Amino acid sequence: MTNIPMISVDGPSGSGKGTVAMKVASSLGFHYLDSGAIYRALGIALHKESVSFNNHSQISEIYNKSQIFFDSSKPGTVILNGEDVSSLIRSELGSDYASRLGQIPEVREILLEGQRAYRKEPGLVADGRDMGTVVFPDANLKIFLTASLNERANRRYKQLISKGIDAILPDLLRDLNQRDRRDAERRVSPLKPAKDAMVLDSTNLSIEEVVSRILERFKDEG
Repeated sequence: MTNIPMISVDGPSGSGKGTVAMKVASSLGFHYLDSGAIYRALGIALHKESVSFNNHSQISEIYNKSQIFFDSSKPGTVILNGEDVSSLIRSELGSDYASRLGQIPEVREILLEGQRAYRKEPGLVADGRDMGTVVFPDANLKIFLTASLNERANRRYKQLISKGIDAILPDLLRDLNQRDRRDAERRVSPLKPAKDAMVLDSTNLSIEEVVSRILERFKDEG
């Protein structure tokens, strides 16, 4: 365990946790970890190498030799082995890879220490699905961010359309529902709030309102 300040932001896909966590980190001058991007980038790397998700030893080998870099000067930019894969990992294919890899206990174990290594001075804000329950159980503040299924699907739809990516709302609703079920029912690190987490429903809140509430709570906790 460490004394370096840490905020975990967990929640289902489309809850806004990535945007919120990034803004909270920026406000505090902390480092930011998008744990989902690591799973997505690893999935892309495995796809490029034609490695089966069932081959755990090869997955470990690919992960250890892969360089996954977050460009802090360009929020949302992810570099995999020198290639900008930001758009690719945000595609539905990238999301599917992350969800499938997240169900494999051996993969979660492989990535565990790598994620913890991001906790550096002056502090860290990390978003994911098990940041507060497994990866950083000693986080100073744990947030579980959620929103209704319809709201999350609408957000995802608008996000994809704004990036010029074709999307069909009913398909997104179905995919999100399936992903929620997989995340909640997996044997290892199921998606659920930590016992001491602050649960925030962002359905009727703006990003700014959510960020403000988290910063206020962090100040109170400090």
